[in-house]
Amino acid sequence: MRRSPHFAMKDPEEVKRLIRRNPWASFVSMTERGLVASHYPIILDEEASAEPGEIVIVSHFGLPDDRIHELGRGEILVIVQGPHDYVSSSWYPPEMLAPTWNHLSAHLHGIPELLSAEENFAMLAKLTEHFEQHYPGGRSLFEDEAAARKLATGTVGLRMRVDRFEAQAKLSQNKPDEVRDDVEAHLAEQNPRLVAEIRRVRDRDQAVAG
Repeated sequence: MRRSPHFAMKDPEEVKRLIRRNPWASFVSMTERGLVASHYPIILDEEASAEPGEIVIVSHFGLPDDRIHELGRGEILVIVQGPHDYVSSSWYPPEMLAPTWNHLSAHLHGIPELLSAEENFAMLAKLTEHFEQHYPGGRSLFEDEAAARKLATGTVGLRMRVDRFEAQAKLSQNKPDEVRDDVEAHLAEQNPRLVAEIRRVRDRDQAVAG
């Protein structure tokens, strides 16, 4: 991640918002055999946050990823990616030549805590219900708890308190208003989620500016 102060997200509440809206994450670990990466859903563990602004996430690894990652032995990196898209310089005036890529991204660092078998099942049930609630006829692991518990033995749950994070919201903030208008117009149909974020940041900046 290019760490540009102009686009930095420093508010942990903004990072939490990014996680809530984009729960598919990449887990990266440095092991004795080198770097390894896996991809799993994450959700915030609001109840485990002891202080305002603290970010705590929970997830699970399928076996044998826990051993491949040497999970629990050291710090891991969790990457969260929000909506993103290419911004063509053809949308800019002639004097602005360089294209770019608008995005929202966060890098979360911490040492994961491995959950007990009971904690892991509770987390898996919570994770399932978190996503199933958005679907008609959403399911629950408790419909067949015995079978679900058997499946859960193939996973390892984790909780991670985020020790530090780097986050960027690069959303054309450094461009004149008329250019931002054109970027929004070109992206409106193909990437409405990104446009919503561009407009949100734009409105916030204008409100701060008075």
